[in-house]
Amino acid sequence: MKTLIASLFVLLSLSITAQTTISGLVTNNKGIAIEGANVYLEGTYDGTTTDKKGKFSFTTTETGLQTLVVSYISYEKFTMSGDVSFLKNLKIKLRDDVNALDAVVLSAGTFEAGDNSKVNALKPLDVVTTASALGDFVGALQTLPGTATVAEDGRLFVRGGEAEETQIFIDGIRVFTPYAPTTNNTPTRGRYSPFLFDGITFSTGGYSAEYGQALSSVLLLNTIDEPDQEKTDIGIMTVGGTLGNTQKWDKSSLSVNTSYINLSPYIGLFPDRNDWKKPFETLAGETVFRQQFDNGLLKLYSAFDTSNFELTQDDINYEDGVHFKLKNNNLYFNGSYQGMLNDTWSVFGGMSYTYADEKLNIIDNNIRDQEHSAHFKLKLKKRFSNRFKLYFGNEYFTTNFNEAFASEFVDKTNYGYNNNIFASYVEADIIFSKKFALKAGLRAENTSLFNEFTVSPRLSLAYKTSAKSQVSLAYGNFYQNPQSNVLKFSQSVESQQTNHFILNYQLNTEGRIFRAEAYYKDYSNLIKYDSEFIDFDTNFSNDGYGFAKGVDLFWRDNKSIKNTDYWISYSYLDSKRNYRNYPMEAQPYFANTHNLSVVGKYFIDAWKSQVGFSYTYASGRTYTNPNLEGFLNQKTKAYNSLSLNWAYLISQQKIVYFSINNALGNKNINGYQYTNTPDINGDFARRAIRPAADQFFFIGFFWTISEDNTSNQLDNL
Repeated sequence: MKTLIASLFVLLSLSITAQTTISGLVTNNKGIAIEGANVYLEGTYDGTTTDKKGKFSFTTTETGLQTLVVSYISYEKFTMSGDVSFLKNLKIKLRDDVNALDAVVLSAGTFEAGDNSKVNALKPLDVVTTASALGDFVGALQTLPGTATVAEDGRLFVRGGEAEETQIFIDGIRVFTPYAPTTNNTPTRGRYSPFLFDGITFSTGGYSAEYGQALSSVLLLNTIDEPDQEKTDIGIMTVGGTLGNTQKWDKSSLSVNTSYINLSPYIGLFPDRNDWKKPFETLAGETVFRQQFDNGLLKLYSAFDTSNFELTQDDINYEDGVHFKLKNNNLYFNGSYQGMLNDTWSVFGGMSYTYADEKLNIIDNNIRDQEHSAHFKLKLKKRFSNRFKLYFGNEYFTTNFNEAFASEFVDKTNYGYNNNIFASYVEADIIFSKKFALKAGLRAENTSLFNEFTVSPRLSLAYKTSAKSQVSLAYGNFYQNPQSNVLKFSQSVESQQTNHFILNYQLNTEGRIFRAEAYYKDYSNLIKYDSEFIDFDTNFSNDGYGFAKGVDLFWRDNKSIKNTDYWISYSYLDSKRNYRNYPMEAQPYFANTHNLSVVGKYFIDAWKSQVGFSYTYASGRTYTNPNLEGFLNQKTKAYNSLSLNWAYLISQQKIVYFSINNALGNKNINGYQYTNTPDINGDFARRAIRPAADQFFFIGFFWTISEDNTSNQLDNL
C-alpha cells in the first residue's frame, strides 16, 4: 500500500512539474491593448483569449519546441516558435491585416468592376443595363469620367488621347482588332459580347508596368471563371437574334454564344441619311472552355465574326456621293493558364492569335488589308508576405501587316511591315500598413522594326486619410509604336511617348462612392507628316508634341433612393497638340472641353419592370473653317443626347426590352465638311456632318432556360 501511494505521489508531482505557464501582452502597433484575441499553441487545445488589458495566461503540458499563434479579426496572424519554457511575459504587437476590406487600395486612374474588386465604381452588369450603351461595353465605359464624346466614332477616347492610344486585353492577353468594322460617321462597337465577362478594369492612366504599347489607357476584360449553372439564353431582336448555351461538368465548362445582326428590316422601317445598297450584316460566334486543375485554371477563348455592307454617303465634293463597300473576316483566339506552383509562387501563361482580313472598295479604289498578329506572355508572382509581393514577366508581340491597293490609275501594289516587340517587366507591391501602400515597376521594350530600346518606370502611392477615404498618386512613362497607317509606308520613325501624373481622392461609404482626380499628360515624339493624306510620298518625323490636363469627377449612389441606382460623371479637359499635319499647336478635333454623363436605373416592383435613362452632354469640338483665318478655329454646337430603356418581366425567365437613343431627337452635329475649292465670291461652301440617324430604336425578347427556373437576362439588358 505504501508503494502504491508513493507511486501516485511521484506521478502527481511529475504532472504538476510538467505544466508550463505561457503568458504575455497583446497590443496593436500603437500600443493599444487588444481584448478578445485568440492565443493558442498550434496543433493543441491549449490556449485562451486576452482580457481587457490585452493580457493572457494559460498552462500547457506540451514540452520542447512549439508554435504560439495569436489571431484577431482585421489583424495579421502572429506566429512565434520556441521552447515553451521561454514563452513567458511576451509582448506581442499585431499588425493590421492589409487584406481587410477597409485597407488602402491603389486606385489612381483605375475603375474596377468584379466580385474580386474591393471598390466597384462600375459593375459588370452596368455594361449592358446602361440605356445609351446598347449592350456594348465601350458604350457603358463612355459614361465614366475621362472619356470624350466622339459620337461618330464609337471608340474610347481617353483624357486627350486618340482612340488608338487605348489597348484592350482579354484575360490579360492583347486584342489586336477589338472593334467591329464601320464607315465614316457611323460609330463602331466592340466585337466581343459582354455576357461572357464578369470582371472589368478600366485604367484611364498610370497603369501597371505589366502593360505597354498604350499611351493613354488600358481596358482589361476577364471572362467568367466558373458559371453557376447550365442554361440557354435566347434573344429575338429588331436587328437580329442571339443564342447562348452553357454546359457544366465536374471540373470543366463550356459557354457558346452566337449572334446574327442584319439591319435591312430596320433600315426599311427607319431610313437614315445613307443610301444603303446592302445594310450592315454580321454573323459572330464566341466560345469559352474552362478546365479546373488541382492548382490552376485553364481557359480557351475564341471568337469569329464576318461582316459586310455597301452604301453611298453624301459628300459635298462628289455630286453622286462616295461609294463604300466592305467585307471583313476576323478570328481571335486566346488561351491562358493561371495557377499556384506552391504556397508562395504563382504562374500565368497565355497567348493570343488574331487574323483580320478586310476588303474595301472606296469610289474606284480597291484595298485589301490582312493582318496576322500574336501575343505570348509569361509572368510569375512571388508572395513573400501579405505586405510584399513581387511580379515579373516577359512577353512577345508579333505583327505581319500587308495592304494591297489598286485603282484604275494605279496597278496593284503591295506594301506593309513585319514588327516584333519583346518586353520584360518587374513590379513590386509594398503594403506598409492598412493606410499606406506602394506599387513600383519598370518595363523595358525592344522594337525590332526600328531597333529601338525603351525603359518605362511606373509608380503608384496610396494613403488612407480616414476609415472611408484615401488619396493616391501615380506616375508613369509610356511608349507606343506608330499605327499601321504610318508603318505600312515608313519604318524610319520611333515610338511615341507620354508621361502621366495623377492625383486621386476617393470616398467610399455604404452604397456610395465619390472620386475626384486631377491629371497631367506630357506628349513627345508624336508622328508628324507633310501631306494632307498619308501615302507613298509622305515624309514622316517624330517632331510632334502636346499635352492634356484636366479634372475628372464621379459620384455613384444606390443607397439613398429605394430601388434606385444612379451615377454622375463630369470631366474637364484642356488639351493641345502639334502633330500629324497640324501647322501649329491646337486643340484636336476629338477633345471636348466639358463632358457630363448622368445615368439612372429604377426597379418598379408593381410593374415588374426596370426603367433607366442615360444623359450625355459634351461641349463643342474644334473644326477648321477655311473662310476664316486660323487652324481648328471654330467649334461645333454642344452635343446633347437622352437615352431611355425599359425591361418588363413577362415571367421570371421571359423579358421584353425596349430602348431609344436620343429620345428627344436633338439635331447633333459631328462637324462640317467644306468644298475643296471656293465659289466665285471666294467662299467655301459647307455641309453639316450629322449622325446617319438622329434616333435609334431597339426592341427585344429574351428567354432564359436554366436549372433553377429563376435566372433571367435582366442583368444582360
